[in-house]
Amino acid sequence: MKSNSTYNNERGLTVLLVLVFAGVFGLSVMALTSFIFSQAKLGASKEVREQALSIADAGLNYYHWFLAHNPTDLQDGTGEDGPYVHDYNDPETGEKIGTFSLEVSGNMACGQLQSVDVTSTGTVTKDTRFARTIEARHGAPSVSEYAYIIGASVWAGSGREITGPYHSNGGIRMDGTNNSIVTSAVSTWDDSFDCEASGSSPGVCGDGSGSALWQYPVSEISFDDMATNLSSMKTQAQSNGIYLAPYSTTEITYYGYVTAPNGYHLIFNADGTVDIYQVTETSWTQGYLSGIGYTLDFHTITAETFIERRTIPTDCPMIFVEDKLWVEGTVKGKVTVVAADLVNAGYDPSVILSGDINYAVGGGTDGITVISEFGIYIPPNSSDNMSLKGIFVAQGDRFGRPYYQGNIKTQLTMQGAIISRQRVGTAWISNGTTVSGYTNRDNSYDRLQVTNPPPFTPSHTPIPQYVLWQEL
Repeated sequence: MKSNSTYNNERGLTVLLVLVFAGVFGLSVMALTSFIFSQAKLGASKEVREQALSIADAGLNYYHWFLAHNPTDLQDGTGEDGPYVHDYNDPETGEKIGTFSLEVSGNMACGQLQSVDVTSTGTVTKDTRFARTIEARHGAPSVSEYAYIIGASVWAGSGREITGPYHSNGGIRMDGTNNSIVTSAVSTWDDSFDCEASGSSPGVCGDGSGSALWQYPVSEISFDDMATNLSSMKTQAQSNGIYLAPYSTTEITYYGYVTAPNGYHLIFNADGTVDIYQVTETSWTQGYLSGIGYTLDFHTITAETFIERRTIPTDCPMIFVEDKLWVEGTVKGKVTVVAADLVNAGYDPSVILSGDINYAVGGGTDGITVISEFGIYIPPNSSDNMSLKGIFVAQGDRFGRPYYQGNIKTQLTMQGAIISRQRVGTAWISNGTTVSGYTNRDNSYDRLQVTNPPPFTPSHTPIPQYVLWQEL
């Protein structure tokens, strides 16, 4: 039989244990309740944040619509400086659930609007603590989104490595390596490159390893739509940029191919200047171009006269040369170079890439767009290892290197975009062996130019859209 003292001790211990367990249980309940409430608050805050992001995106959609009707209005129709605040209503009930606030600014060159930056901040009325902000750039997508846009059927040989979208309005024989989509505007084509034994081939064919990324048919990219207004660009260069008047006085016609032996030579410098030379003498080389035949190209400079060194204007970085043009050097900042003759009817000058073209600074700060009224060519005396950075647009003919018998080079590395109305070719191959041009060719698009290319870079579609979207 237990004594009263022992019994009382056991009762006391039991009470103590009950109190301890009750306390632990109470703390657990409090912790669980706190966790549930905190999760509920977190869920509510996440919901508000997502609503705020949707409202901010609605602000971008609104200004996209507004610019479609008022392409140059950067003041939201108010005539005053922003920010511009709009209510956002529930589309079902019509009740106001938030606001978006817009800040709008334009990117100008030569006094013309190039693109529009829109910053949209969305706020939910029931909880204004969780605002979300999106920044976007509105403009017509430039050709810099592509590594290549070609207007005719083309053969990419086994020595090619291509990074970035590759498009042809004709058929494509792809024997090289592609790391992005390869698109053709045709479902089938009369293959002259022996891709299929039957002579009729699918839009994209060949021995390339990236066939999973081949797509055909897709919409054609119109070269007429991407054509630039040369007359307007000439006027802008004369007023605020750099303009070089016609110099060549003699044209050479050989088998129907018209060229000029002389012209201008631009050498870009890393300090933002350009050296301008008059080309007074050239030597000719017989070359061959598909569809044209053998030509006397007069692409090698043998004598030239220095004219001046000019600083490229930052507010209008436009150089318009009304003559044949040689280009090379190190580019600082963004600049657009045009070779076109609007004075002498029937003559469309070409651009000769006489040396490497590189950028002074990386990170998308520098960039060059070269537009030729006719073709863009690599001459016979190009370097054995050549580097070309830029966006090259051959409006009338092609980007390429003619066939020079026995003239074989080692490496051509290109970063940017090649826009060519006719078939591109920088190597000539016979029975699997390079017999002229560059044995190894690496091509990649420059993603840093996509959202901020040099001014007046052509667009691959005339329809403006947001080319940049990021949350701040």
